Amino acid sequence: MSKATRKAPVFTPQFILLCASSFLFFCSFNMIIAELYDFLAGLNGGAYKGLVIWLFTLAALLSRPFSGKLADTTGRMPIIIFGTLISVVASFIYPFITTLAGFFLLRFFHGLSLGFTPTGTGAYIADTIPETRRGEALGYFGFFTGLGMAIGPFAGSEIAFHFSMNAMFYTAGTCALVSALMFLGMKETLIDKQRFHPQMLKVTVHEIFEPGVAAPALVLMFTAYFFGVVLTIIPDLSEHLGMKNKAEFYSWYTGATIMVRFTTGKLSDRYKRIPILKTTLPVLAAGMFLLAFANTPLRLKMAAVITGISYGIIWPTLMAWAIDLSDKKYRARALGTFYMALELGIGWGALVAGWMYSDQVANIPATFITAGVLILLALGYLFFLKDPVKKL
Repeated sequence: MSKATRKAPVFTPQFILLCASSFLFFCSFNMIIAELYDFLAGLNGGAYKGLVIWLFTLAALLSRPFSGKLADTTGRMPIIIFGTLISVVASFIYPFITTLAGFFLLRFFHGLSLGFTPTGTGAYIADTIPETRRGEALGYFGFFTGLGMAIGPFAGSEIAFHFSMNAMFYTAGTCALVSALMFLGMKETLIDKQRFHPQMLKVTVHEIFEPGVAAPALVLMFTAYFFGVVLTIIPDLSEHLGMKNKAEFYSWYTGATIMVRFTTGKLSDRYKRIPILKTTLPVLAAGMFLLAFANTPLRLKMAAVITGISYGIIWPTLMAWAIDLSDKKYRARALGTFYMALELGIGWGALVAGWMYSDQVANIPATFITAGVLILLALGYLFFLKDPVKKL
């Protein structure tokens, strides 16, 4: 690797625009998370809390093969913008939903946005950032997306409390719209673009899964289970502990995440991917065990900080590892596979946690202990991984 490549700048105008628009995108869809359960309860659907996250992730999971193939053929930007516009439309429809069937159908539609936009942005970063600064760039990018994820739920709860839930939905839609307009100002990075044709929507079996990224995808699937549990259980646990803002955990968690992502993203570039994962996965598991016995707001916030710091290091490391192993011609497909593992983990976690919890506070510890055990299994897999690539 040449000296010029090693010192190639990360914060180019296009990268800055990508970070800013992604901040608004993630702020938009996270803005409504903390209040969705109350919205669902208003529709007499309190017993279906686990489905709120599961349907969203299922839609993202099913759309990944299509988004990956299209991003590798028609270009990164059309996929990014298409996903963002879905978020715009969905956010403005929520206030008009009056039935459970309509709500779950809209949640599925909204989930498609997560299936398209992150696949395109991940490929865009892989196209423009040199390998020697990949982890660093993903750390910086994670800072801005994490900032959106931190501000979104807190702002959403405040808007719903002081104004109305409909005002929250409209604000989320506006953020997504501004994000889409900002994405329009970015240059395409795919060189050999093809004009879209409906035939491209035909996805074969080998286009669904990229075997080269199986190792990081498997670790991600077992690790991301915890996030499905957190999204499902934390609002009720926060309310049980007497916390006024049910999104406060997310703010502490994401605040810790973005703090380390901005400063530690380059760690995996320097010390390699697998050693960093072996160091941080036990910390994330410890955070889950602490959550299992969090019986005060202080302990809940401590657990949020621990899990936020550890996952803030784990996520860019895993993503950089997946990009390292991907074929340049099928980079978006590889990232689609990687994100499919994320959705499987989150969706599985949300569904199982909802079933285990069953609106009984006494069942909460078991949901987090299960997540901690799965994280330790992912750690064990890394120690038994045969012939890992030397540089990883």
